[in-house]
This record gives sequence, C-alpha cells and structure tokens, in this order.
Amino acid sequence: MDYETPQFFRVMQYAARADRDVVDMVSGNPDWEPPEPLREGLRDYADGDVSEFQYPPSVGLAELRTEIAERRGVDRSRVLVTNGAGEANHLATTGALERGEGSELVMTDPVYPYYAGRANLLDAEATYVPADETGQLDPADVRAATSDETAAIVVNSPNNPTGAVYPPETVEALVGIAEDYDAVLVSDEVYDHYDFTGEFESALATGSDHVVATNSFSKTLAITGLRVGYAVFPPEDGPLGDLVDRARTRHMIQNVTGSRPAQAAVLRALRETPPEYYERNRQRLRERIDRFTEALDRAGAEYTTPGGSFYVMARFDGFPGTMDNVERLIDEAGVAGMPGEAFGESRAEWVRFALVTPRVDEAAERLADYLG
Repeated sequence: MDYETPQFFRVMQYAARADRDVVDMVSGNPDWEPPEPLREGLRDYADGDVSEFQYPPSVGLAELRTEIAERRGVDRSRVLVTNGAGEANHLATTGALERGEGSELVMTDPVYPYYAGRANLLDAEATYVPADETGQLDPADVRAATSDETAAIVVNSPNNPTGAVYPPETVEALVGIAEDYDAVLVSDEVYDHYDFTGEFESALATGSDHVVATNSFSKTLAITGLRVGYAVFPPEDGPLGDLVDRARTRHMIQNVTGSRPAQAAVLRALRETPPEYYERNRQRLRERIDRFTEALDRAGAEYTTPGGSFYVMARFDGFPGTMDNVERLIDEAGVAGMPGEAFGESRAEWVRFALVTPRVDEAAERLADYLG
C-alpha cells in the first residue's frame, strides 16, 4: 500500500469538486459545539495583558501540564504539550527509533495511515499485525511479529478506523511485549472520551517505563483547529528516561512552542466543563451509530459496530473499498467516505465512514438507496 500520499485530502478535494451535494463522512471534525468554558477562555485571553501574547514555555503552560499530569496520575515533568496528537506520536516514534535498539515499527492492519506514512518518512521497517474481524488484536500475534529489531509498537484504542476498544488485559499484554523486547509502546488514546464499552484503560495504568501515551483535545473538546495535544513520556530516572528530554529538544527545534491562547482556553475548559458535556456527546454518537447501522442493514452491508471513537467500516457486496468506488459514491450517491484500502490490506474491501455530521440519517438513506 502506498502511504506516501495522504488519501484523506484527495477524497475531500474530489468531493469539493463534485457537481452535486455531498455528505462529508471523511473528516474527523466533530460537528458539535465546544464547551462554553473554552469559548470564555478565548474571549478572556483576547482581553488579557500584552505579556500573555508572548512565547509560552516550550514544553507547554505549567498550569496545563499540571492539570494533565493530575488527571493522568503522573509527575508533571513527564508531560509535553504538543501541536496536536500528530506531533506527539511523531516525537514518540522518532525517539524510539533514535534509541538505536531497532529500526522496526510494529503496527496494526488496518492502520491509521499517518502511522504508516511516518514509518516511510523515517525510513523505518514496517511490520503489520492483522486485527480480527472486530478490530481486536491478539497479543500472541503481536509477540510473534516483534523482535530485537523492534523500536516501537504503535497502537490506537479506541481505534480509528475499526472502533475497537482494547480490554485492559490486551493492553497489559502489549506492554509486556514492549518490555520484553526493550521497545516502546506508543499508545495513541485520542478517542478515550468516546468509549462506549466502559472497558477502556490507558496504557499508563500499567505503570510501565516502556509506555508513551499520546492524546489530544481536538476530538474531546471539538476543537481540531486549535492543535493542542500532549504526550506522557516515561519518567526521567527510568530506563527510557532520555525519551522525554529528546522529545523536548526536537519539539523546540521544530515548533519553538505551541499556541498560548489555545492552551489557555483548553486549561479553562478542563477546569470548568461538567461531565454532562462529555456524556451528551457520547450519547449523540451512540444514537448515530444505531441509526447508521440500521440503514446499512437495509443495504445488506456487513459492518463494524464501534466500541469507541466515531467510525463505522462497511463492506458492500460487489463494491470493494477502492478509491475509484469512493469517487463513484461521491458522484452517484452523494456520500463521501474513506477507501478501506487506505488503511491496509485487511480492509481493502471496506469503506470507512465518520459519524461526525448531523446528516448521518440522510447519508445512510442515500447509501441504502444506492447500494441496497
């Protein structure tokens, strides 16, 4: 599979040029409102003293790092605020490779394409472990794919694109494999607030020195444009303690620092947003999943029922998930999804749909009419 060219933009650009109305089910941009405290934080920041418009600390605002650290149960020194989860994952992966203990990245199939693209960018060897039909990983398969050449095992739970949520015993097993091979488990937990199973547990809960957990507020607070993410690295006095210092240096060289107003607004939101905000959005997604999969039933499709995140993968008889067929869906059905082949060989027959649009019902009916 060619991971050199991001396919997301190709699909979105094709949809934008269409001569008809198209429901966007490609992008992962939440369509609901961010919490009001976040907007208040931005408004108050705009009226602040000019000193607050200057560089923040490169590692992130101290108050925000403290808030994150307390929520994650770690020391603040382990937290680095990044330009979204994308940078956090990049810093974790490059740090693992730069240790010199191996040049291989073990990833899942299906895979979030940017992980695979990063492996290409860094000239790392990529090994893919197929997930089962529900998106779950068998740790025995991961262990069989891991070797002394493995620098990092990269996982994502709740998962994009399958919606799988790895149970605690799977996470513990994956951590154990990373420890046995002196590798880094890079655990992308960006959809942690969208767990519908109640089983999600951060890899940080294992207490392992071989875990880097990455996250972002983009999905949680519906602010993909503000670009505030973070990584929690192993403690500095542990066996992988150089990872955090290496990441700080690379982050400073690449970015200098992150957005001060965005960090200040996120801090305000974390402190003042009630739990009901998160539960309301989870319920919104549960209802959309139910309605969308009911329509897929009418279309005679096979599909995944996500335990988390907000993606559904579907397979239509005689209609594989190629880029050509995705373009046909745009032109002839007015629905834009992602080709399954963009996520790897194991889901090449499937199409992935993002349920972050108020037009889910309309899209579902269009698909049922066209493919049913």
